[in-house]
Amino acid sequence: MNIDQADPAELAALRAAFDVDGGEESALGWEAVHAFEAEHQVVLPEPYRTFVADITDGSYSGPPEYGLLPVADLPNDWADDEQERDLSKPFPLTVLWMWEDDSDQFEDADEILEQVYNHGSIVLGTDGCAMNWHLIVTGPHRGHIWLITDVGAVPFGEQFGFTTAEPGFAGWVQHWAANKPWHDAA
Repeated sequence: MNIDQADPAELAALRAAFDVDGGEESALGWEAVHAFEAEHQVVLPEPYRTFVADITDGSYSGPPEYGLLPVADLPNDWADDEQERDLSKPFPLTVLWMWEDDSDQFEDADEILEQVYNHGSIVLGTDGCAMNWHLIVTGPHRGHIWLITDVGAVPFGEQFGFTTAEPGFAGWVQHWAANKPWHDAA
């Protein structure tokens, strides 16, 4: 997983998974990507960065269940509790945390929980029922994908033991694309 330089093979696989050709009208463009990064004081990890700049910024033809959100959007079911999201502050987790079962894992669990939702990640989209996929943009897990639900947070990728897929945005999309016939039948 290279989060600093886009791999042309990964970009080709992403383009194919989302069924878009080069020059997609919905691509954000580099000027807008740089503006987003400057506003939020982050550098988006590759290959997601090049994906939104050159391929598409949001799509209904790929993961997750209700489509990939544009980089600055939140799902419709996102709770607006007036908490300010700060992408420049580090995402606080590096291991699975099921707060419903283990609320005493952290001394200040409520503060950590607020950070899980509001620090260091962009929301890629939702599978519904408050099951949201996040791309971590700051902190030790920069470039990794996490599933954050109303009961816990789980990192995506074989190194974490929850799937056999490669970690990161490209691995997440390739996992979805490999399982797409099953996904469409559900």
